[in-house]
Amino acid sequence: MLYMLLCYNNETEVLGWTPEQDAAVMGRLSVVHDRLIAEGKMGPSGRLQGTTSAKTLVKTEAPFVIDGPYAETKEQFLGFYTLDVADMDEALAIARELGVANPGGAYEVRPMRLYLPGAIAAE
Repeated sequence: MLYMLLCYNNETEVLGWTPEQDAAVMGRLSVVHDRLIAEGKMGPSGRLQGTTSAKTLVKTEAPFVIDGPYAETKEQFLGFYTLDVADMDEALAIARELGVANPGGAYEVRPMRLYLPGAIAAE
């Protein structure tokens, strides 16, 4: 079954990491990523740019665009993983493992109702 793992963290803290701190976190995550890819359990994933680069289209009768994310929250949506695993328990186990590699923040795990792979190739 497909699951989306949504990554939340305090953007100010994450963007404040030194290059060495960022590389250390990404290195620890890569160990988990490589294993999940080898096992055929990890699909597309991404790390988002900061919320200052975001725009939000507010869907009203006359739609309009605002700067930044839709909601003001303590933690921001910073990335995602697509997982193909047996069940929610396995998805949560992976979230826990990623949490050890990248402490702080939260992972929200949701079953996917629809998955459209699209045609965008990685750069």
